[in-house]
Amino acid sequence: MNWSAAGAVLLALAVAAGAFGAHALRARLDAYSMSVYEKAVFYHFIHAFGILVVPLLLRANAGRVCWPMLAGIVLFSGSLYALAGSGVRALGIVTPFGGIAFIVSWALLAYELVRQHV
Repeated sequence: MNWSAAGAVLLALAVAAGAFGAHALRARLDAYSMSVYEKAVFYHFIHAFGILVVPLLLRANAGRVCWPMLAGIVLFSGSLYALAGSGVRALGIVTPFGGIAFIVSWALLAYELVRQHV
C-alpha cells in the first residue's frame, strides 16, 4: 500500500471534517459535543500526518506502523465523530481501543527506528 498517499487522503479528509465542524456543526452542537468533535479532528490530523511521514522514516515495515495508526483514526476519531453527532455516549466505549491502537503504532515506530538505527 502507498501509505504516504493514504496519509495525504486522510489529511484532506481531516481538513474537510474540520471545516464541516466549524461551519455546518458549530450552531447545531452544544459546547461539550463541539469539544468532542474538535478532539476527533485533532487526533485525526496528527495520525494522518503520521501515516504520511512514517514511510519516509522507515526503510521497511511502514505498514506495521501505519495499520494500527489507521485503525486508531477509524476507532478513536470515528467514535468521537459519531458521539458528537449523535449524542449517544455509549459510542465512547470504542474510543479507548483507538487510543490503544495509536499507542501501539507510536511504540512500533520507535522500535523500528531503533532497530534500523535511524
